[in-house]
Amino acid sequence: MTPDEERAREAAVEAARLAFARPWRFVMGVSNVAGLPAPAGVEVAFAGRSNVGKSSLINALTGQKTLARTSNTPGRTRELNFFTADTGFVIVDMPGYGYARAAKADVKDWTRLVFDFLRGRANLRRVYVLIDARHGIKANDAEALDVLDKAAVSYQIVLTKCDKDKPAELEAVLAATQAAIRKRPAAHPEIIATSAATGAGLDLLRLEIAQLAA
Repeated sequence: MTPDEERAREAAVEAARLAFARPWRFVMGVSNVAGLPAPAGVEVAFAGRSNVGKSSLINALTGQKTLARTSNTPGRTRELNFFTADTGFVIVDMPGYGYARAAKADVKDWTRLVFDFLRGRANLRRVYVLIDARHGIKANDAEALDVLDKAAVSYQIVLTKCDKDKPAELEAVLAATQAAIRKRPAAHPEIIATSAATGAGLDLLRLEIAQLAA
């Protein structure tokens, strides 16, 4: 990267940081497709297994500790939750998948809501699929990626809790994840390793989202 390119990138990273530093607010929670807000701006959604750290990552991205609810209880997020800072893009926190203890009827309803949202949301630009860096892609993660591929919805893998891995372990998970998505048609090729606790990777994730909004 040339010095000019480096300066341009640093400026873009700072612009993205400032965009996320604005006050964010909860717009609404949606439990059925009929309740979805009218499409406005660019939407990005966060998906992942229950307790993968979606709410913690959203809070870290926006610098607001209580914007998205966090809990040690898997399956706490049961709606599509919409957040905005009126900057041209909207964050959607999706219900976690893979929580076996939830009632089957509830799981069926959540699944239908998520799938209908993915198929019918014209302004949904990308889904960020969160994967725990300690475990890599599990069977229910692969099932979620299958759905996204089938729906032709662009998605990007974000590793969470990367601070809990040793460097060699993280490199191994990155390599295995890269290999797993290589032939998936809707997968973005770049994987972002993050930590809500240390802030690692958050600048890059903010930049990716800001570029989609632009």
